[in-house]
Amino acid sequence: MSASGLLGELADVGRDPKRGGYSRHAFDAPEQDLRAWFGERALGLGLDVDTDHNGNIWAWWGPPGPDAVVTGSHLDSVPGGGPFDGPLGVASALSAVEALQARGFRPDKPFAVVVFAEEEGGRFGVPCLGSRLLTGTIDADKARRLRDADGVTFAEAAAKAGFDPARVGPDPGRLGLIGKFLELHVEQGRGLIDLGSPVALGNTVIAHGRWRFSFTGQGNHAGATLLADRADPMLPAAATVTAVRRLASSVPDARATVGRLVPTPGGTNVIASTVDLWLDARVPGAATPALVEDIARAADAAAREEGCRVTVTRESYSDDVVFDDALRRDLGGWLGGPPELPTGAGHDAAILAGFVPAGMLYVRNPTGISHSPEEFAEAGDVEAGASALATVLERLAR
Repeated sequence: MSASGLLGELADVGRDPKRGGYSRHAFDAPEQDLRAWFGERALGLGLDVDTDHNGNIWAWWGPPGPDAVVTGSHLDSVPGGGPFDGPLGVASALSAVEALQARGFRPDKPFAVVVFAEEEGGRFGVPCLGSRLLTGTIDADKARRLRDADGVTFAEAAAKAGFDPARVGPDPGRLGLIGKFLELHVEQGRGLIDLGSPVALGNTVIAHGRWRFSFTGQGNHAGATLLADRADPMLPAAATVTAVRRLASSVPDARATVGRLVPTPGGTNVIASTVDLWLDARVPGAATPALVEDIARAADAAAREEGCRVTVTRESYSDDVVFDDALRRDLGGWLGGPPELPTGAGHDAAILAGFVPAGMLYVRNPTGISHSPEEFAEAGDVEAGASALATVLERLAR
């Protein structure tokens, strides 16, 4: 089936009536439905499906073994995300396998399609959690303790989904099977529409991370507490939001965002006792931590002025990633010299790039909008991406 057709099968799974778009998070009901769909589709292609102890799903074309060619992406989404981010790479991988089978190709090397768990971090806050656990780039105990908005830990959610949380963590045996990894993804940004190409190669991923700022003040009555008597953590939180834009604007090519802010207890007529906000910061090179330090100093000054306190916790961080030069040259030659693009978006391929040769293909997104219901790719471009993926996978698996 075409990649577009496969995506169409997912159109009603995880729709979010409040936010629009889709909300599909690790081990929740929509994500479990998608996992089951992937298993059924992979089995229908004659692939052998198994799930590792970190919740990543592997569909093997032939026996597993070393120097494997692996492709895939993720099925989870950000809250209220679009239909392409993640599922496009999975659907295209399945479509590519079917196309290769139809023309009689059989891989000489071990070959697998993988679905990584919790790539977006939409439930437990850490992006690329499945690939980080696989590679050991997140501490397993830290991962087990991660909590969602309802206080459910990753360990508890994994156990409910049928996984043993005690086994979560690095998987050197599985990682050691990967010879090369290739991820296809919808473009996140607006580059290809101006370049007149439906497909591009990824060359770099900008350094990025997430930090939690926790402001503590004095909860109190909104009507009975004079302004002069307040220690309201919402004020330094608000000041920090504006400081993020101001400070990031002074750093070349920086991107810094506060997309989530949670006051406690959250009543209209209640002065908050605590306010948590999450900062997403991305700057090329080694400048991301320095920007965050500047923002943290501004947050501390604003907190002190209001008689509050702030603590800053780093939840995740990845340095700049440059995808494997030799693999990128091969991919470019086989595809006739497509354009190359950097990205500010994180991907499982960027995590794996620290351990195995990894690469990325991007499919044109004419508006550049992503992490939003307006995310889009033309059906013809989707098929061009799946065709390009099949072309390079055939070469890699010989």
